Amino acid sequence: MTEDRIKLYGFNNLTKSLCFNLYDICYAQSLVERKEYIKYIDDEYSADRLTAILSDVADIIGATILNVAKQDYEPQGASVTMLIAEEPVPPELRGSESEREQSAAPGPLPNTVIGHLDKSHITVHTYPEQHPDNGISTFRADIDVSTCGRISPLRALNYLIHRFNPDIACIDYRVRGFTRDIDGNKYFIDHDINSIQDFISKDTINRYNMYDVNVYQENLFCTRMTLRDFDLDDYLFHISADDIRPSKKKIIMDKIKTEMAEIFSGRNLKSFN
Repeated sequence: MTEDRIKLYGFNNLTKSLCFNLYDICYAQSLVERKEYIKYIDDEYSADRLTAILSDVADIIGATILNVAKQDYEPQGASVTMLIAEEPVPPELRGSESEREQSAAPGPLPNTVIGHLDKSHITVHTYPEQHPDNGISTFRADIDVSTCGRISPLRALNYLIHRFNPDIACIDYRVRGFTRDIDGNKYFIDHDINSIQDFISKDTINRYNMYDVNVYQENLFCTRMTLRDFDLDDYLFHISADDIRPSKKKIIMDKIKTEMAEIFSGRNLKSFN
């Protein structure tokens, strides 16, 4: 690809999707503490707070928010879905803010954006959960940023990593479809990329171990990340590592490291040394 902007015939139909699985691991000793951790996560990442985060994402990638649908769930978890457009939409065609937040329907929109509402969206779903008997709790946030046109979801990459500060992250990026230039030639990707890591800030690269699984002929890129350094206090809820006897401390560390290794590798492990 050249650095010059491609002169297109019509609209850029390439769909660019950036998908995150972000994980936070915690150890809470008692059932009461595990329930308190789940409540803390539900408060920290409620539908309203997630909406604010996704609004920041829309601003960062240069998208216009058309509609917001959000929901807190019982007993736990939340979801937010935003429809977005590349072009600004006149206020008189967008409806009131309350209508946009309460309705899943985008309402009347100019012809310039109707054609790509189903491709341009930002979503987040949260999944707080806990192991039934070993004290481990895990919070997962699944985020999809899917765009078409000139705007790129990659611009939101570093913001979301820093905002959630995950212990583990699995990130997928894929470009689908094609667009045509004015001579009718197809373009199946309109930018250079070798790895998602090319777009990750240096401070993040220094904090995480990363490996890639890329399928270049499919324009499919995957990066898995896990924190390099382990500090037990970062994983304890309502207790300090100094308050735990050494033998118990080792058991807890093994549990946490096993949980992290299983999520990072995508398989159950019998033990972790």
